[in-house]
Amino acid sequence: MDKAIRILFQIDYINSMSMIQNNSLSTIISFAAYLLVMILIGIYFYRKNKSLDDYLLAGRGLNSWVASMSAQASDMSGWLLMGLPGYAYIAGMEAFWIALGLAIGTYINWKWIAKPLRVYTEVSGNSLTLPDFFEKRFSDKNKIIRILSALMILGFFMIYTSSGFVAGAKLFTEIFGISYTTALTISALIIVSYTFLGGFNAVSWTDLIQGTMMFFAIVLIPVIGIKTLGGWDIFLKDLKTDSPEMLNIFTSNTGEKLSIIGIISLSAWGLGYFGQPHILARFMAIKNASAVKKSRIIAIIWVLICLSGALIVGVIGYQYFSAPLADEERVFINLVTNLTPSWLSGILLAAILAAVMSTADSQLLVTSSSVTEDIYKTIVRKKLSSKHLITISRLAVILVALISYCIALNPDSSVLELVAYAWAG
Repeated sequence: MDKAIRILFQIDYINSMSMIQNNSLSTIISFAAYLLVMILIGIYFYRKNKSLDDYLLAGRGLNSWVASMSAQASDMSGWLLMGLPGYAYIAGMEAFWIALGLAIGTYINWKWIAKPLRVYTEVSGNSLTLPDFFEKRFSDKNKIIRILSALMILGFFMIYTSSGFVAGAKLFTEIFGISYTTALTISALIIVSYTFLGGFNAVSWTDLIQGTMMFFAIVLIPVIGIKTLGGWDIFLKDLKTDSPEMLNIFTSNTGEKLSIIGIISLSAWGLGYFGQPHILARFMAIKNASAVKKSRIIAIIWVLICLSGALIVGVIGYQYFSAPLADEERVFINLVTNLTPSWLSGILLAAILAAVMSTADSQLLVTSSSVTEDIYKTIVRKKLSSKHLITISRLAVILVALISYCIALNPDSSVLELVAYAWAG
């Protein structure tokens, strides 16, 4: 399982991507256009934030499409395009159990957590953060639960945010050939800029775009890959002949039977959903409880298609490349650069950055929300104006980003493994 943990959450996947070093003009244009749109969205929502509720939860006004796509995009991150395909590439359909656990976890989260959380966080004094809700729900007059949970979010999510900065930095480094520190600075500045300006609205609407990019990328590559390999029937026939173990969900890629404990352990990744503040915040921000059902349907369809696509990408890569890849997590990237023209590969590679940013921005905002709402307001203990609190929230975004930036300066630290264990816990 240690191998699975490293593969699933290692964001250090862009290293040594030499095939992209000779980037085309179309790749540069694709990245520039995407980043410009992200910043423009932040600027657009800058003046629409009239209260702390607006800045931290979009005034609880997200429609079903934005809420669902934002929740799932911020959930999956670069793991969807790199980690899961990489695991399927080396383990075959053993990875099915991970996908199944995540799909079930997503459904349970939307079915039994989303609606009650949306209702009770509003009726319990309009709670804007999970620690705030916990305080009111459990009558924590001493604010111990609130402060402890806020500190846990602050500690783990600063590390989590830094992993997103690292991922963006490595992608910029390999595509544009700039130094890691310069790339890290650019990556962090872009994520911070639209989060700082537009708050939750900007983060959620950019996540909608990013989730759409991820969806089309993970659907398009399997279609192109299977067509290249001769069609679905020939693809399956060749795979059954050459490596039948890759298609068996009950065996590993070596042909050994998976134990019940092994299957349960793989499926248990879905349990992590119930404690992820950046996902649960989307439930709190849906415009009303009646919109949850539509959001759930959209989210489940997106998840099922994307997880299936990720598994197929890994197996296609196994069949397509005759020589083993040096880094299994590059299977999606290698397929993109080998199967698509330069104009299309630029767009698909931008989807990787979109996947990374969709999670980093959410983690950054959730962490700064706890700093403002759960720590600052608790210490000050007096009524503060909305303008003052929004300013503090924006300053908190910068503070959290700076600390995460410093952590990310060492890309070879054990930060990423800590993130994996934080999710598992």
